[in-house]
Formats: sequence, structure tokens, C-alpha cells
Amino acid sequence: MTVQPIRLFGDPVLRSAADPVVDFDKELRNLVKDLIETMQDEGGAGLAAPQLGVGLRVFAFDVDDVVGHIINPVLSFPDDEEQDGPEGCLSIPGIYIDTKRRQNVVAQGFTEHGDPLQLVGTGLMARCVQHETDHLDGVLFLDRLDSAGRKDAMKQIRAADWYNADKPPLIKESPHGRGIFGVGR
Repeated sequence: MTVQPIRLFGDPVLRSAADPVVDFDKELRNLVKDLIETMQDEGGAGLAAPQLGVGLRVFAFDVDDVVGHIINPVLSFPDDEEQDGPEGCLSIPGIYIDTKRRQNVVAQGFTEHGDPLQLVGTGLMARCVQHETDHLDGVLFLDRLDSAGRKDAMKQIRAADWYNADKPPLIKESPHGRGIFGVGR
């Protein structure tokens, strides 16, 4: 278990849908430990396996002193309540943009040992669960922004010292269609 380098915006792994976990083995448990250690070292609220270059449906979270992980999450929303507030990403360091999300979420998945897990989140935890699950689908929070928000985000990204202008990034619209996010295909 070690702190791993985080893949940055523009890396193709961040735009690829992750595969479901089928083997709940020692390798998976090591990945979970790496995710938690790296996330905490970076001071993040969440970190998904693709951000470490691993194409599996796993993410870790550390929100309001609740540290954990979920494997193969499936989300449902108990209501239509929304939240709008600043959102950032360890793969897009230093950029925070107001992003609409659902206020409440229920995630069904598994622990690192294959035991069923239900995670109920509200507020920041709900935002984290939605953000990290998006990573597992190859979606970045930038994709959730309207056209003006994406333009502003790209301006900030191009000005960031970590940005690599030789590798143009892919910005895409949300695959989840129109709705609370105001973005369509």
C-alpha cells in the first residue's frame, strides 16, 4: 500500500468506462488501500480507481470523518432535491466550479470482501458519491457544466501550471442526457 500518482485531466483513462470488479481478492484489497492512502495524502474527499490508472469500478471516500470504499456502485435517488455548490477533482487540481448534483443518493455495491453494502449520502457525501461514480463511467464534473461553465473551466485549466498543452483534452457532454444538470447529448 503506497501513495500512487494521480492521473491528470487529459489522460485517456479518465474518459474510459471502468469494468465491473469480478475478483474480490488480495489485489483488490491492495487497490482499496492505495486509493484511501492516496486520497488522504492529497486531502481529497474521494478517489476513483481510474484516477490511479486502474479501470475497475471502485472508489474510496473520506467525508465528514467517514472513510470507506464501495465496489460496483449502482446509484438511486430517493427524491428530486438538488444542490449547487463548488466541486473540484484531484485529477483537475486547483479548479473549483459550482456544479449541480442531487442532494440525496443511495449507492448499492460491495465491500472489498464481496459483502453487500449500502451507502446513503446527503449533501457533501451525496456529491462525492455522484462525482466518483461519474469517474467510473468516464465522466468528469466538467461534463456536468453548461457551455459557459465549461468555457470558464477550460480557461482556468489552460492557465494551470500542470496543464499539458501538447495533449489536448476531451470535453464531452454528459451521457446522462438533459435533466437537473442542464446538459444533453
